[in-house]
Amino acid sequence: MTAYLNPAYRHDFVLLFDVTDGNPNGDPDGGNMPRTDPETLQGLVTDVALKRKVRNYVATYAEYEASEAEAARLKIFVEHHGVLNNQIRRAYVEQNIPTGKPATDPVKAELLDEKAGKPDKNRKNAEKAQAWMCQNFYDVRMFGAVMSTGLNAGQVRGPMQLTFSRSFDPVLPQDLAVTRVAVTDEKDREKLQTIGRKTFIPYGLYQAHGFYSPYLAAQTGVTEADLNLFWDALINMWDLDRSASRGLMAPRGLYIFTHDNKIGKAPAHKLFERIQVQKKATITSPRTFSDYDVTVNEAARPTDISLSSLI
Repeated sequence: MTAYLNPAYRHDFVLLFDVTDGNPNGDPDGGNMPRTDPETLQGLVTDVALKRKVRNYVATYAEYEASEAEAARLKIFVEHHGVLNNQIRRAYVEQNIPTGKPATDPVKAELLDEKAGKPDKNRKNAEKAQAWMCQNFYDVRMFGAVMSTGLNAGQVRGPMQLTFSRSFDPVLPQDLAVTRVAVTDEKDREKLQTIGRKTFIPYGLYQAHGFYSPYLAAQTGVTEADLNLFWDALINMWDLDRSASRGLMAPRGLYIFTHDNKIGKAPAHKLFERIQVQKKATITSPRTFSDYDVTVNEAARPTDISLSSLI
């Protein structure tokens, strides 16, 4: 088994990606302008945005590429326009667990159950439902989920965690006017054109960090195939997420540090420091990936930690 596919090993990874003339992650509280750090003006992309791309890739793979047996394990809990409580209910229905009527106040419900002598039964039902959710929903198995918002399937702490992504250099968000020669309503027919807005940054190279815990993976049932699909998603999800507003987004590096045990042989931040990205001395305003130099410092790397570069 390839080291970075082993679900029983700890993995820490660095993901590099860039955007050209696009908005990688708009902020709805800021007029959908690209997210930035107000002090450094570095660009930001949330972990949620990356997880959405992974979920969409997995859903597409399950529909068009996976076998029927494989697709059964690749359902997505946080679906686009989905209803989470309906997803949790599926775990009860599929296993013939009595659903009853979920209480609005969980604490009050628990006290009532104690009086009725039912806490053990309810707890077992929740554990059974949680196990079914982990087995059938890829994003629950990998990212975890809170599943106690209606019928109780507990809470799962996901083994795969991502950080916010941050650009190496400041980015300059721009807000441009665009025109449309057609109008929306008959009463506006005499207008020459209507005005819209487009927000983007000319260029940004971003870095995200990720962490995989084999302890939590053992609880959710992560397999070698699950890990392989996740790495594939980080490389290929960009091509399934194209839109005019996002410009050209592309993966530029995926570096996976694999420890040969569960607890790990070195702190993650020390490993991440071995991936060095520097703007070339002659470049003032980066506009392409070639304006940067990426070096990997292999010196003194522990021999029991392997490094896999997938891009």
